[in-house]
Amino acid sequence: MESIKSIFRIGHGPSSSHTMGPKLAAEQFKQQTLGAVYYKVTLYGSLAATGKGHFTDKAIADAFSPVLVDFDWCPEIILPFHTNGMKFAAFNSEKELIKDWVVYSVGGGKIADENSHLNEQHVYEERTMSEILSLVERQGKTYWEFVQDHEESDLWDYLNEVWKTMQESVREGLDNDGVLPGELNLRRKAASYWVKAKSYKVSLQNRCLIMSYALAVSEQNASGAKVVTAPTCGSAGVLPAILYHLKNYHEFSDKNILQALATAGLFGNVIKMNASISGAEVGCQGEIGSACAMAAAASSQVFGGSPQQIEYAAEMGLEHHLGLTCDPVCGLVQIPCIERNSFAALRALDANMASMLSDGKHIISFDKVVETMRLTGRDLPSLYKETSEGGLAKIGKPGADMC
Repeated sequence: MESIKSIFRIGHGPSSSHTMGPKLAAEQFKQQTLGAVYYKVTLYGSLAATGKGHFTDKAIADAFSPVLVDFDWCPEIILPFHTNGMKFAAFNSEKELIKDWVVYSVGGGKIADENSHLNEQHVYEERTMSEILSLVERQGKTYWEFVQDHEESDLWDYLNEVWKTMQESVREGLDNDGVLPGELNLRRKAASYWVKAKSYKVSLQNRCLIMSYALAVSEQNASGAKVVTAPTCGSAGVLPAILYHLKNYHEFSDKNILQALATAGLFGNVIKMNASISGAEVGCQGEIGSACAMAAAASSQVFGGSPQQIEYAAEMGLEHHLGLTCDPVCGLVQIPCIERNSFAALRALDANMASMLSDGKHIISFDKVVETMRLTGRDLPSLYKETSEGGLAKIGKPGADMC
């Protein structure tokens, strides 16, 4: 497995796979073709189907600026390596091809091509949570200590920057109002939820505040602001909402939060390694389901759960999102994405509570749920994997003239 840093990428929304990944690919291609005077970009599959709603073309054009870019949209063509395919072609002043490159945005802001496996830096020998759980129990360690043993010395500095960005996205989201960009004219809700939460009794107030935190980050993401993939932009509100709550209400230290981040990243890494975190590949279960599992593991870590209890919390967080479709209305990361972040955050806390009430023993392991998610995602029709052709994207469309 790669470093957990690949799970937590700092960048601008609204989509890690449709905005951050393509922009990164364009930036790399531009560096390889500095003499180009014209670019042609062909987008395939899910990138083409929902790219306009995700601002894919804007992200790529910004990266190539001030050079002219021409786009071809081919949603009907699915390249075999991954559904989020794109082809860059660079031309000189004589309109001669300088270079072309077929590359894929594979989720969480990561890009890859057919040769990427040759360059991957694996820092973990273990591939499954069962292997890791056995190891930490045998050595008497925590998950975050396991991560610390394998990562580079700058891990905590990196996670500290991640945590600072997460907190900023919550605060800025709560401080913003108005309408989100896009055809839906969707108003922000986080600020009003935060205000209304103050009138409830403490037990209910906390759940309402958590919802407001998740909405705040998700609305920031939808507006193209800076967020942290956790593990994607579309699910970026779940983990920060839980961590922000743990710090501000339960008064856990920043050190506790960074250790929880390390644990969350490890569980996200296992999902990414053995299944997928890409909504275009396995549906929203790979985004919101993974985020819920990560947040459940993080909260269980902070509340002193045993390795078994933490694994159980993460298992529940993912299991109860199996089959969740990725069907954004108008291709925007807004409906149902924003609300899903708030509900997944609450479910993560519920999963933690259930695991802490138990002794951590359970029949279905986290690894089995990850494999189930992979198989379920493979069997899901493409209509329900970020194409805006099925589910809410079809039924909930306000009008053909809007999207």
